[in-house]
Amino acid sequence: MSFSDYLENKILAYTFSGTAFTPATTKKLALYTVAPNDNGSGGTEVSTSGTGYVRQTVAFSTTASQSSNSGAVEFPTATASYGTVVAVGVLDAVVNGNLYAVGTLSVSKAISTGDVFRIPVGDLDIDLT
Repeated sequence: MSFSDYLENKILAYTFSGTAFTPATTKKLALYTVAPNDNGSGGTEVSTSGTGYVRQTVAFSTTASQSSNSGAVEFPTATASYGTVVAVGVLDAVVNGNLYAVGTLSVSKAISTGDVFRIPVGDLDIDLT
């Protein structure tokens, strides 16, 4: 995963101009069937209408130049097809909000009725390389 334009701009402004930035204490993970751009546009998030889908809380631990999810992330059992999930994003709100980081999955995953989308501990990495 890589930083979004939003987060890059906040970090630059804080570091070089002293503009205060307080990141959200709770981060939410979103699933996308079309990956958003770094500026947060162009993506298609899984529909919340009748699918059982809702963004999930994700927490991170950081070492060296990488942050990884410190707990498993599990989405609710799909009550209808999510479609094929191709990307994930970290945002600062349950609905709408600012995109902090985005990344495409190494393998896309079709989520059908009855499926559960899971990300094991340490499998979601955000790095500066």
